[in-house]
Amino acid sequence: MVECKETTIGGFVMAREYQHIQEYEKEIEEMLKQGKTLREIGSSFGFTYQQMRSFKTRYNEKQRKIAAGIAIKKKGRPPKDYQVSEEDKAAQLRYIIARKDAKIKSLEMENELMRDFLSLTGRK
Repeated sequence: MVECKETTIGGFVMAREYQHIQEYEKEIEEMLKQGKTLREIGSSFGFTYQQMRSFKTRYNEKQRKIAAGIAIKKKGRPPKDYQVSEEDKAAQLRYIIARKDAKIKSLEMENELMRDFLSLTGRK
């Protein structure tokens, strides 16, 4: 359990020293598995309910992307010394192939619907 520290910044009383919520990702997931609510978890770490809800939404979206094989990229421009790893290249290629397969399936379904429509109207 993390102790909440009160600090005063610019006349505002803050419940804790500033920390990124992602730093507590593992602890939050453990507490959720134990059956605690977002309010309980937020109060123990010094976050609001809305912050916890937003974190959970972003975390679930990230997990969906990982499960779908979509490469997760950091926002913004990469630094000059940034090296693309082989895993990132492979994930990007898997994503491109998956998108092309989805487009092909979509076009096949569209083509089949068009053939059915034309055969029902007696045009071909």
